[in-house]
Formats: sequence, structure tokens, C-alpha cells
Amino acid sequence: MTSSDEPAPGSCARGLSGAHDPIVPVRPAGQESFRSLGRRDLLGLGLGGFAAVLVGCSADSGPVRRLRLATGAQGGPYHAFGRALADAVATSGHRLEVVPVGTSASVDNLRRLGEGSVQLALAMADVAQDAVSGLGQFSQPLAVTALARVYVNYTHLVVPARGPVRSVHELARRPVAAGAEGSGVQVLAGRLLRAAGLTGDRSVRELRLGLAESVEALREGTVDALIWSGGVPTPALSALARALPLRLLPLDGVAGALRERYGSQYTAVTLPAGAYGLPEPVGTIGVGNYLTARADVPEGAVRELLQVVFDRWRDLLRDVTAGARLEPRFAISTGRVPLHPGAVAYYRSVYG
Repeated sequence: MTSSDEPAPGSCARGLSGAHDPIVPVRPAGQESFRSLGRRDLLGLGLGGFAAVLVGCSADSGPVRRLRLATGAQGGPYHAFGRALADAVATSGHRLEVVPVGTSASVDNLRRLGEGSVQLALAMADVAQDAVSGLGQFSQPLAVTALARVYVNYTHLVVPARGPVRSVHELARRPVAAGAEGSGVQVLAGRLLRAAGLTGDRSVRELRLGLAESVEALREGTVDALIWSGGVPTPALSALARALPLRLLPLDGVAGALRERYGSQYTAVTLPAGAYGLPEPVGTIGVGNYLTARADVPEGAVRELLQVVFDRWRDLLRDVTAGARLEPRFAISTGRVPLHPGAVAYYRSVYG
């Protein structure tokens, strides 16, 4: 008897997504950098090796392939996306199962991906680029591939509206909730504070708190600010704003320093008026979020998964960020993180 996630010998499903499929290299030797290629160039790479066409197999043939997805903490946007993706896959008719796994988010997710305890992971773009380069929180490069850039995080630097802090520079020597250990928020917060010159005797007291803990600490006054990176609106912050009037500090003046020091994954975006009771728009920093995979996830499984993602993107993003769209030209913009060959084949087969 075969296991629930391995196709039977000789079955059609084995040819598409079986455990014995060869491991796909992250970036073939001599291949031009993905970052420098245009969309048509990118999707045209290695077509002979990448185009595993799903022909001759019905959606209900073969056993289910189970993919474990590293998400984030309960109540956070990664958790919401993971649950929505699992539900969408379950009703899609494909022989796939996505199993969300609760984690500390981006750094933790990619470490798990590298060690093989999960096959899929959500991660912020800056952390994913560190992972493939062996920088920052990663002592060596990880074989991480991207399936899609799914949405953009907005950086929230939140203080009480009636408090004394009115700019990022006024946080010097104050306690700040700066993301849970192992999260992408932790990485971004540290870089943001350094780029703002809050180092040495002007350093803030960074407390490693997740979103729920950060909200409670700001409500109780044990921190003077919280830093969060997520969709707009983030439900936990909307709830806080109903109990405690908030001010979101502008960060657009720091975006250039972040880009110069760390790369183009940091962009200038705007928190809209009305969000969290804001009387006017607030400039801040955007960071993409990637759906990533191990390089040895079979191409057929990737193609089927992406079909669900693009068929059901409204459902996936509904509880994550308002007003977002998922478009191919946006989805393939994954910087130094190479697209999985199955993703390349999917985008080319559907969008040309």
C-alpha cells in the first residue's frame, strides 16, 4: 500500500509529482540572473526542461500530494493566507493538500524550508533574499525558490495619538515592540531603526514581541511604539484603534536609506486616509511577500498550486490586505529569489 502523499508505482500522478522526480536546480550553471531579465525572457528560459505539461491525467487520478506550508502566528496575515489557501486547494479538485504550519514567520519559515520539514513557506522579500544569499539570519545560502510575489506588506510604526512621539527619531532610548524572534518584522525593524540613526547612545530598547503581544503592550503603556509589517488594514491594529486613538509615523524619509543599504526590495508606499482612523495618508515602506518552495517540489504540483492561487486570489487576500490584486507581472517580480521551474512553466503556459 502506498502512503497518502506518494503516487502508486506506474501511476500517471507519479510522472507529474512523484517522490522520485529529479531535484530541480535552483539556478542552472551559466544562467543569466533572473533579476536582469524581462518577463518574456524570464518565462522563456529552459522551456524544454521546464514545460511539464499536464496531459493525460485527470484531476482525480492518483493519491493526494501533501504539501506543508509554513505560515505564521495565529491571528496574523500569514496564518490567514495559509488557511485560505488550504481551503481553496481542498475544494479545487486537484490531488493536492496544503497543510498550514504555525511558526514565528519569515526567518523561521525559511529555516524550516531549508531543513525540509515543510515544502512551502511564506516569507518577506528581504528575508527571502537574505536566505538565498546566506546573509543576515542565515549562515549559508538556502535552496529557496519563489512561486509568486503574492502581496505587499506596509510598514506600520504605531504610537498612541496622545503620546509625545511624533517622529521615528524621537524613539531614541524608548521601549519599542519590534517583532517576534524569528520573524521578518524583527529583521525589518532592526534595519529601519539603524537607517533612522537610532544606534549607539540613541538606540531604542527593542522588545521581541509578536503582534498580539505588541498590541497589548502598547495598550498598557509598557512600550512607546510598535513596529509591524502587514496588510492594510491589519485587523489587530484596527481593533486597537477603536480602543486607543493611534498615530502612524511617516517613514517615507527612511525608505531611500533602506534601499541604498539593503536593496530594492524596499519601496515607498502610502497608508491610505481612513485606515485606523488616519485623517490623511501616511508615507511608509513597502516590502513584498513571497510564496516560496523547496527546489525539489515537483513541477506538476507547483503548476496545480499556482492554478488555484490565480483562480482564487480574491479569497486568499480578502482577510490579508484590502484592495490588492494578484497579477502575473507582479507575481514574477521576485528579485534575487529564482522562480521555481514549475512556476516558470505555469506562467508561460497561461500568459505567454
